[in-house]
Formats: sequence, structure tokens, C-alpha cells
Amino acid sequence: MGTPISSIRNLGPATEAAFAKAGIHSAEEVQALGPDEAYRRLIQSGTAPHFIGYYVLVMGLQGRPWNDCQGEEKKALRARFDAIKGSTTQKGRSELEAALDFLGVIERR
Repeated sequence: MGTPISSIRNLGPATEAAFAKAGIHSAEEVQALGPDEAYRRLIQSGTAPHFIGYYVLVMGLQGRPWNDCQGEEKKALRARFDAIKGSTTQKGRSELEAALDFLGVIERR
């Protein structure tokens, strides 16, 4: 089955459960997918997108503490996160709802 996802720095049982729901069951799978595709799959499986969750994953895959992300690096990660979020439709939401949520027009579920 592989190494538990919770063995990745900054990630715990809740993140491991969310990845399992997305069909990702090992740290090796997360590493092979990379942070962007792994996070895209989390959103597609119903996990609400959250910037901190994304950069915690990026930092963890680099073996860095979650709060190490600052300045220009954080700005660049925000742009990547926004692109992932904008290109992904959450399970159970129409494309219109996802777009309105992205724009901040509707209440988050």
C-alpha cells in the first residue's frame, strides 16, 4: 500500500482521509503526482479549496515547515493555487456555482 500520507511533513490524519476520498492512498502517490495535481484531485473529490491547505502540502513535499512559506514564494504559490482552483470544478457543484464561488459571489458550502 505504501507509506502513509501522514508521514509527509505537515500532513495528518484528516489530510490522509481527504486524499483517500480522492483515490490517493500513499505518500509515494502524492509525491509522484506533485502538489498541484494532488491538490486538484482533492478539490475534484469534494474538498473545499483553501490556500493554506495547498501551501502546507507544497511545503511538506519539500520537507519544510508549513510556516516557512513567505514573501515572493507565497505570492507565487497563491497564483498557482488560484489557477488550480479556477480550473477545477468541485464535486457536487455546477461549473456556474464553482465560478461564482471563485469570484466570491456565493456563500461557501
